[in-house]
Amino acid sequence: MSKKILVILAAGIGSRFGEGIKQLTPIDGNGHLIIDYSIHDAIAAGFNKIVFIIRHDIEVDFRTIIGNRIENECSRLGVEVRYAFQEITDVPIAVPEGRIKPWGTGHAVLCAASQIDSSFAVINADDYYGKDAFVHASDFLGENYGLVGYKISNTLSDNGGVTRGICHVENDKLTGIKETKNIVKTANGAEAKGEIIAPDVLVSMNFWCFPETFLSVIKEGFPEFLNKMVNEKTDEYLLPTIADKMIKNGTEFSLMTSNDKWFGVTYKEDRPFVESSFRQLLTDGVYNVDLYSDLI
Repeated sequence: MSKKILVILAAGIGSRFGEGIKQLTPIDGNGHLIIDYSIHDAIAAGFNKIVFIIRHDIEVDFRTIIGNRIENECSRLGVEVRYAFQEITDVPIAVPEGRIKPWGTGHAVLCAASQIDSSFAVINADDYYGKDAFVHASDFLGENYGLVGYKISNTLSDNGGVTRGICHVENDKLTGIKETKNIVKTANGAEAKGEIIAPDVLVSMNFWCFPETFLSVIKEGFPEFLNKMVNEKTDEYLLPTIADKMIKNGTEFSLMTSNDKWFGVTYKEDRPFVESSFRQLLTDGVYNVDLYSDLI
């Protein structure tokens, strides 16, 4: 069986809330986190290795609340689990004075390179992507580049603006990604800085599919990013920006569309909606109460 790796970006959890690690609070009545549902869907779709990217300062909490449990479930199912660590000091330069922001999702994947030995998908820890996305990704993984895209209307928060990579598409291929901040929900769709965005516009939710050779791309590109930073305190090495540059240089990225609705805890006020959404998924029989029981 070929190896299919799911890389989960969890080094940033806790950073947006300021009081405890809210993303490690269960979102159903059975102690499961959003990450549980992503891992369930990934294993059901054929993924057989999980790589968590975390920080050393959250390692104890992470392992206690979910990591050890996931390792037990995955061991029973024949799925490998590994950890990688992203730290602000993991750079080949002196950390700029006043820098507290992490170096971004591209740097996170680079920090996990030693644990990645096959084609892989990348997701955020605190986003629910739906089953469809993992099936698309599992079927796609190989030597090509791809992205699972979502209709923007399925990705917005009622509690504030969000950042999304707006996809430019031609014939199911990405022709560019524009990282757009403070996209807010409106009665007819969305808007950012007064610009109307149609509800069916596809956006990136950071669900990427990469060949193993992508590791060489980000390894070579990171020093260039560091040399060209405009703001040393805040600039980040981001997967959408890296992909956009690759596309402009001739690399082909396929775009797979998911019609599932995204749930996430961008803001702590999002939690009641997320919890009610998972209750409905359980009521509808999309998942078992004993989440992993159908994977035997």
